[in-house]
Amino acid sequence: MPNLLQTINSPTDLRAVPRHQLPALADELRTFVLNSVAKTGGHLSSNLGTVELTVALHYVFNTPHDRIVWDVGHQTYPHKILTGRRDQMGTLRQRHGLSGFPRRDESEYDAFGTAHSSTSISAALGMAIAAQQKGEQRHAIAVIGDGAMTAGMAFEALNNGGVSTSKLLVILNDNDMSISPPVGALNRYLAQLMSGKFYATAKEVGKQVLKGAPPLFELAKRFEEHAKGMVVPATLFEKFGFNYIGPIDGHDLESLIPTLENIKHLEGPQFLHVVTKKGQGYKLAEADPVAYHGPGKFDPAVGLVPATSPVKTTFTQVFGQWLCDMAEHDPLLVGITPAMREGSGMVEFNKRFPERYHDVGIAEQHAVTFAAGLACEGLKPVVAIYSTFLQRAYDQVIHDVALQKLPMVLALDRAGIVGADGATHAGLYDIPFMRCIPNVSMACPADENECRLLLTTAYQQDHCVAVRYPRGAGAGIAVQPGLNALPFGKGEVRREGKRIAILAFGTLLYSALQAGEALNATVVNMRWAKPLDTELLAQIAATHDAFVTVEEGAVMGGAGSAVLEALQELQQPKPVLVLGIGDVFTEHGDHAQLLAELGLDAAGIQASIEKRFATLLN
Repeated sequence: MPNLLQTINSPTDLRAVPRHQLPALADELRTFVLNSVAKTGGHLSSNLGTVELTVALHYVFNTPHDRIVWDVGHQTYPHKILTGRRDQMGTLRQRHGLSGFPRRDESEYDAFGTAHSSTSISAALGMAIAAQQKGEQRHAIAVIGDGAMTAGMAFEALNNGGVSTSKLLVILNDNDMSISPPVGALNRYLAQLMSGKFYATAKEVGKQVLKGAPPLFELAKRFEEHAKGMVVPATLFEKFGFNYIGPIDGHDLESLIPTLENIKHLEGPQFLHVVTKKGQGYKLAEADPVAYHGPGKFDPAVGLVPATSPVKTTFTQVFGQWLCDMAEHDPLLVGITPAMREGSGMVEFNKRFPERYHDVGIAEQHAVTFAAGLACEGLKPVVAIYSTFLQRAYDQVIHDVALQKLPMVLALDRAGIVGADGATHAGLYDIPFMRCIPNVSMACPADENECRLLLTTAYQQDHCVAVRYPRGAGAGIAVQPGLNALPFGKGEVRREGKRIAILAFGTLLYSALQAGEALNATVVNMRWAKPLDTELLAQIAATHDAFVTVEEGAVMGGAGSAVLEALQELQQPKPVLVLGIGDVFTEHGDHAQLLAELGLDAAGIQASIEKRFATLLN
């Protein structure tokens, strides 16, 4: 048999493939995904699990005219391959290459840009209603995972979508359970029957005929609910106004395609429940889907192997160890994560202190207010959350935490540029949006050891303190044991120089030190974006002619802005060069390469200072 996948350059080509050949095509697609990710790194388990579903959707629906919105979007590699990007997969998540998530500016088949969870139903509903309003005949399909269904936003959208008459289809990709016996031939038949015209018509006619006789209507209604409830899960979704269909085997094209074809002809909002398996078709990923969720490069024949060379301790590991040590010391500590146990370094804490560990699901808003409730009762919550995801709980930080001056630690992982995940995951806005809130402080550790020290400092305060740290390792500074703290709100001079003072916030301190050495400039490790060490700032202003601020974050409203404000307040109108991320979204790519392009490596910092303050350096 010829290589079918090489003949597919668009869904139009896919729809020309005889249906009996689709399973073979799915096998080729799965192999291609595995080999591609093994070469570039990226998300694997989730993509192996959506191969057949992706084939079926593009085969049945007229994409891109019909819209598909993929929730989170880390399971869209098969979608990218089938929509004309197969030969570009070698550039995945690399600078100027394909994004690891859907992007509207990358392909007309990417109907909506996603990377944060639980947005798909809202977006697809908007598209469906827009088509209805414009008189266009098109379907809008939201593909959402069972994990993403834990977020309140998904249910807000269901609540709204259930009263719509638009062509909205929500597909629940349930990959957190094995395919149990009921999800077999009998259930496939019933799912197709329930999605067929006969069932839909009979149900509607029955309602019309019997509604004049309430007792008979109620009896028929109960029988229908009982019949469906015996075979499928309780249909909460029908209470929202959706016609629930399933569950069906998401790896069985002979089940998926007829069911989707039937659904195309139904009126009103539809809800299809498919069951898939993460890592499907690759035994190692099936056995450990978490390990293979986002692997780096590896040999598919061998699988993931432990690193042989010494690996630097990451900031995430520093946090995880500190959390366990502090929990051992203080029985009031509780750890909270919005479904990011592994990513936030809380696996060991969960094992050692299960009764004090709380995974609240993909629900950042709830996580923060839940922590506020714990704090009200005297517990000491530590919320481990990615910087980019804290954005989703901004109101809760202001209203439920800061306004009531409740003590908690916000451990902000992935602060700054995140490399391959790109703009959607970059933690660039936390300093601007946190420092303007009363009763909230922000610490910016320069290295791994300082991260542990500042976490302890934050934990000792009587108000909310955020500690921001980047993904991966830092300068490789050894982490000292113990639960020692640093002075609250105080920075330190790391290098004495002349005329120009470089104020570094966070891990760019070490690049600033290199630039400072080349220029004989003073270098200050500020440590805190809020409160700013204005006493130290005033001392330096009295002996220097100009300032340079350096931060791996947005400069608009960031730490550099805080320095400008403070100098005005101190009546020290010194010239200030603010270095950081300008009014742009950062692209995906290698972290060091991105910093260099943004002028935030040592050479870039030095060049910017030389350009701005040439007269002071002569």
